[in-house]
Amino acid sequence: MSHPPRLLRTAPLQGETTSSLICRVASRYGMEPKALRSWWQWRSYQPVHDGGSGRADAEVLLNAAGRQLLASLCGVRDDVLGRALPSWELGDAKLPTEGDGAPAAVWRIGGAVAGPVAFGCRLCTTRRTGRVDRVMRYASLWQRVCVRHGRWLLDADADQPLEHLDVALLPEVSAAQRRWAGVARRAVRAGVVPEGAFALAYAVVARWWEQAMGWERETVWPRRLHQVAGGDAGGDLEWWRVVGRDVVVFPEVVAVADALLDPGMVELVWQDSGAGRPRALPADGVFCRRLGELVGRGWLGPLAATDYGGPLTSWMGGVIRQRRGAGGSPGYDSDPWWVRQEHQPTSMAGQLRVLGKEKKAPGTGTMWRTVVPPEQRALIGSLIDSAEEQLIQLRGMQNGPTAEVARQLLRGLGHSAGLVEAAWERTAVAALNGGVPLEEVARWVDMPAEKLRSLLTAGKQKGNG
Repeated sequence: MSHPPRLLRTAPLQGETTSSLICRVASRYGMEPKALRSWWQWRSYQPVHDGGSGRADAEVLLNAAGRQLLASLCGVRDDVLGRALPSWELGDAKLPTEGDGAPAAVWRIGGAVAGPVAFGCRLCTTRRTGRVDRVMRYASLWQRVCVRHGRWLLDADADQPLEHLDVALLPEVSAAQRRWAGVARRAVRAGVVPEGAFALAYAVVARWWEQAMGWERETVWPRRLHQVAGGDAGGDLEWWRVVGRDVVVFPEVVAVADALLDPGMVELVWQDSGAGRPRALPADGVFCRRLGELVGRGWLGPLAATDYGGPLTSWMGGVIRQRRGAGGSPGYDSDPWWVRQEHQPTSMAGQLRVLGKEKKAPGTGTMWRTVVPPEQRALIGSLIDSAEEQLIQLRGMQNGPTAEVARQLLRGLGHSAGLVEAAWERTAVAALNGGVPLEEVARWVDMPAEKLRSLLTAGKQKGNG
């Protein structure tokens, strides 16, 4: 082992990962990160993506001797590093204290250590340090806008080449980040954890995002998406919809969080539920109509109100139960702000992995729940259940005059056949939208491809009529 390099000061950046700081220290001394890391004894291997490339969000936890070594290489006091680096003292629980007291380190994935990891703004780094280095920082979604340089800083856990998206021409994105500070204060006053309020709003709006491909009146999100894609996302729309989702929907997420924390909006939910005289939530409820207006979409109300089983209606149900004193025992399942696992949006990294599989084998590598919207799955299931129920009822309709029995059976069978036909048509459309080639779907339904296309086209025109 060679002697440590001469001391050069490298100040940490607020929220930086320890791994990022080690890489910058190495660059400062003109060394490769791997060479500098040899000064620590490593207790695990560096995390990599499926393809073998190193993960940008990889994190390093150090024992006391390891921290002392890094502090000396940085020329910065230990307490300064402790305030700047969220993971600074988390290595003690992971690394044994016995032994010769040698500097030791262990690799971890940043998201499992201290929260989501994002790329830092290189322009800000250069301004602070005078060097063009890549930086990784712990940053939640409401901290992703570099207002100075008009950049949205992307998640670092995905295997994709971009570090940021340009939002200089989308002032509403920066405005939403400034607005979030007030929304977070409102959450605290209401006794709600700000992160929980954001998570619920994010789940609500991300669900809208998945449904918006079928919203003819939606014009705001396509405009933003094309903007962050450099002017046109059409060349690879699926990829850009994954990478650009969080920045495109961010203003609406903050607006929804603000609305759900508004006592006046909560009162509208109570009134829509019938208040003291319980009733089912109506499709034309005042709350959802007002929520649509608050996100700049006056037409959205009925669509949001009828998205049964989604995070928004789950929150509404929780609020109503609390108001009626029927919330059950304390716990996550009685908390309106708790987001069920099935409602939590899939991360960019997860979506890109699925998309990569689709590119290799169109339609064959995707999961049904991933590509088919929940309302479509529910409708297909309902049609199948209705057909099954109708056929079961027909079993008891075989007593009486011949003409009457035949009439009932034929009508019932005709109705069941219509339900089954509707179910297979919707299933075929879902498969096609999920990337399965038309020829494959046609083979499964034992029908020429052109005839299937004609039937589905006719059905779509009829449905729009």
